[in-house]
Amino acid sequence: MIRVRPPFPSPFYPPPFSPPLVPQSSPSFLSPSLWRPQLNPASGPRPSAEGCPASSAVQRRWRRQRRLRVFCQGQQAGPLGGPPARRGAAPWGSMAMNYNAKDEVDGGPPCAPGGTAKNRRPDNTAFKQQRLPAWQPILTAGTVLPTFFIIGLIFIPIGIGIFVTSNNIREIEIDYTGTDPSSPCNKCLSPNATPCICTINFTLEQSFEGNVFMYYGLSNFYQNHRRYVKSRDDSQLNGDSSALLNPSKECEPYRRNEDKPIAPCGAIANSMFNDTLELFLVGNESYPTPIPLKKKGIAWWTDKNVKFRNPPGGESLKERFKGTTKPVNWVKPVYMLDSEPDNNGFINEDFIVWMRTAALPTFRKLYRLIERKSDLHPTLPAGRYYLNITYNYPVHSFDGRKRMILSTISWMGGKNPFLGIAYIAIGSISFLLGVVLLVINHKYRNSSNTADITI
Repeated sequence: MIRVRPPFPSPFYPPPFSPPLVPQSSPSFLSPSLWRPQLNPASGPRPSAEGCPASSAVQRRWRRQRRLRVFCQGQQAGPLGGPPARRGAAPWGSMAMNYNAKDEVDGGPPCAPGGTAKNRRPDNTAFKQQRLPAWQPILTAGTVLPTFFIIGLIFIPIGIGIFVTSNNIREIEIDYTGTDPSSPCNKCLSPNATPCICTINFTLEQSFEGNVFMYYGLSNFYQNHRRYVKSRDDSQLNGDSSALLNPSKECEPYRRNEDKPIAPCGAIANSMFNDTLELFLVGNESYPTPIPLKKKGIAWWTDKNVKFRNPPGGESLKERFKGTTKPVNWVKPVYMLDSEPDNNGFINEDFIVWMRTAALPTFRKLYRLIERKSDLHPTLPAGRYYLNITYNYPVHSFDGRKRMILSTISWMGGKNPFLGIAYIAIGSISFLLGVVLLVINHKYRNSSNTADITI
C-alpha cells in the first residue's frame, strides 16, 4: 500500500493530481500515516500510472468535482465527524480563504446542506441537447425559379378576376353633411333648426341589379376608443333584470340620469345614429314613387337572437322597462324605437347594428335593404332619384362627415378593389424576379468565380 503525505495539515487540500484522501479511524487525525489513497469511479477518470489525468481538460474537471465533493462532505459533518460547521463559516477556516467562485460557475452551484453537489449541465435529451431532427431546404436555381414563376402565374389571374368582379359592383355615394354652402342640408347645421328636413337629388347612370344595400357612413368618428368601447353593459343588453335597474359602472357618466338608471346605458348607446333616410324615384308621373326599404334582416343573427334580449315578462314592453329612463341624447325611450314588437326595445336592429363598434374612424353601417322583386326588372332602374333626409345627427362639432351609400354585392362582398390590386402586384413582382434570376443564372451558371456577379 502506497502512503501519501499531505503537504499541509488539512483534509480539504490533498496534493494536486492525487486521488482524494480520507482519514482512517485513529486517535490522531493529523498523523501522516492515517491517509491512504481512495479512488471513486464517480469522481472522474482514474489517474494514470504517474498519478496524472490523461489530459488537461479531464484533469481540471476531475479536480473541480473532487473539490465540490470534499466541500459537501465538510458541510454535512464537521471535523472528526463532529456536528456540522456553523452556517456561513468555511470548514476549518481555510475553505473561505481558498474557495474560488469560478468553481461554482463551471462545475455547478454549491450543494445544499445535507445533499450532494448540483449539476447545471442540461439533461441528455434530444430537445435540450439540440439533436431533434430538422429539415433545411437547399435553395438552388432549379427550385427557386419555378417557385417565382408559379406564384406569378397563379396570383395574376386571381387578381384580375377579383378586380373585374369588384368593378362590376354598382355603388353610389352621396355626402349630405351640409358643410358646403350650396348644399341643401347646409341649413341643418344651425342648432336651432330642429327637426330639419333636406332633400338631395341625384341620378343613377346604370341600373342596380339584384339586392341593393343602403348604408350610412360616418367619418372622423372614433368608435374604437378604449373607454368608448367599454362603455356598455352586456348583461343589461341581454335582458338581465338586476342589471337593468343597476347598470355596470363601466357606463359612467351615462349610467344614471334624473336619479334613474339609463336603459340602455353607456356612451355607445347614447351616441346612436338617428338620421332618417327615405328614397324616391322620380319618374314621368307627377308624383315620385317611394322605394320600399326593409328594416329587418340587417343585423347579425347571433346579435339578434343571442346577445340582445328584452327583459323577461309577459306584460307590455313599457312595463318591463318601468323604473328606467332613456339615454341623454335620445328623443324617445328604448321601448318606442319601433311599432313592431319583434323589432322594438333591445332587439331593435338599428340599435343592434350601431352597438357593433367599428375598428376605423371612417366606417359604414347597414341601414336598409332593398330587395329585388322581379327578375325581369332591375331593383333600381337608371333615372332620377331624390333622397329625403331628416337631419338629426350632429357631426360638425368634431369635423365629421355623413354620407349615404347604395351598393350591390357579389360573391366576394362589397366593392373593394384593393384585394385584386394586391394579388396583381404580388404576382407581377414574383414573375419579374423570376425573369431577372433566370437571366442571371443563365449568364453566370458556368462561371466559377461568383464574386464578379453584380446586379
